[in-house]
Amino acid sequence: METKRVLVVGGTGYLGQHVLLSLSRIKDSAPYDLAFTYHSNSNLLEPLLDAIPHSHAFHVDLATGDGFQSIASKFGQPHVVVNCAALSVPRVCEKDPDAAMSINVPCSLVNWLSSFEERDTLLIHLSTDQVYEGVKSFYKEEDETVPINVYGKSKVAAEQFISKTWPNYAILRSSIIFGPQTISPVQKSLPIQWIDGVLSKKEQVEFFHDEFRCPVYVKDVVTIILSLINKWIIEGKQMKLLLNVGGPDRVSRVQMAETVAHVRGYNTSLIKQVSASSVYRGVSSPADISMDISKLIQTVSISPTPFRDGVILTLDST
Repeated sequence: METKRVLVVGGTGYLGQHVLLSLSRIKDSAPYDLAFTYHSNSNLLEPLLDAIPHSHAFHVDLATGDGFQSIASKFGQPHVVVNCAALSVPRVCEKDPDAAMSINVPCSLVNWLSSFEERDTLLIHLSTDQVYEGVKSFYKEEDETVPINVYGKSKVAAEQFISKTWPNYAILRSSIIFGPQTISPVQKSLPIQWIDGVLSKKEQVEFFHDEFRCPVYVKDVVTIILSLINKWIIEGKQMKLLLNVGGPDRVSRVQMAETVAHVRGYNTSLIKQVSASSVYRGVSSPADISMDISKLIQTVSISPTPFRDGVILTLDST
């Protein structure tokens, strides 16, 4: 059987590294041929290539598409593309909407895929829960998308672009992704590790009591992606999927901090409850974008990790 080629766009990022590592550890009769793109994180390449020695790394500029043709000539048309790349800091997106749109809407990627004779690549694209307005609990996939910041708007534009222009896709609306650090440590602050770090100083810290999400354990996200890849490779049937990808628990920032405190044995009096409206962050943030994940559970047959269990697994790895 032909070795299947998988390209991870944004492979040096947090989720990208976890996806690559899991794909590299599959030891069946036909393991995947792996490639990944990077842009600004070239300092993360060496540890990643050491851990996954048979993978191929390509420098790509998503805004312009520079670098994709090199993948075509040296790696070939991928059977699956997992797009983890994004300008994902809402405050940064708010300051530079043009950059947010040019990076988060994968025009150059889809145009490149369209250049191949066969349009039979599965595109798995990471979206966000911030496509929702945040005025109710447990949004479903069919609910209207009313993003309140540039980041969310760019992600809605990406979803619409992919669904209109590419025949086979799985769009994953992810909540906050948390879990262990990567092989090549990413520079961005990881949520559970950050909470643990500030509480360990035994000084009072403010957390929002009125913003709610469904944080999802990173290895669950990887399992979902691998399941979709496997389904595509084995069945080869047309795929047009839109899934909420979150954990089973709706939690506020306060509840996230309290869970870390209970697991670590910190005094919960260190957690000062404040309203999100009391802090100006340079960007509007939706209040409640918790998600209904029943479609995900039904489609992928997964039981996402409870938040407390994920926190324990995360802290045990540090």
